[in-house]
Amino acid sequence: MTDPLLLLRKLTMLREHLARIVRRRPSDVETFAADVDLQDALSMSLLVCLQESADIALHLAADEKWGVPASYAEGFEMLAKHGVIEQSLALDMSRIATLRNRLAHGYSSVDARRLWAEVPAGVAAMGRFEEAIGAWMAAQQGGG
Repeated sequence: MTDPLLLLRKLTMLREHLARIVRRRPSDVETFAADVDLQDALSMSLLVCLQESADIALHLAADEKWGVPASYAEGFEMLAKHGVIEQSLALDMSRIATLRNRLAHGYSSVDARRLWAEVPAGVAAMGRFEEAIGAWMAAQQGGG
């Protein structure tokens, strides 16, 4: 069984960094592209959000004895298969996992304009993910 305190800590970190992303993202791409420090700050918060989301998926899959995912995408797929998240959200989260990989492994090659453009969809998906995990936890505590 999954440790609810572990999930709560991860969800809290996810929420905090989602709020930072929303607060930091300027309304225009030119401002973002011209400010390397802002790019760094937003990228770090994105990386934290993406990692926390992936960690939640992997922990749930393993702790609930659904299997050990070979990738982040497979972790999100397992959550969908077991009714924790919708299939469409699993696909969105899998797409976001590729953003996480670009940030973590190819930071110098990340295009600021592309990153700026990807942020709204990523934030929306991770917000839905956070809500779905919270709902799943509430259902588990309620016995259903």
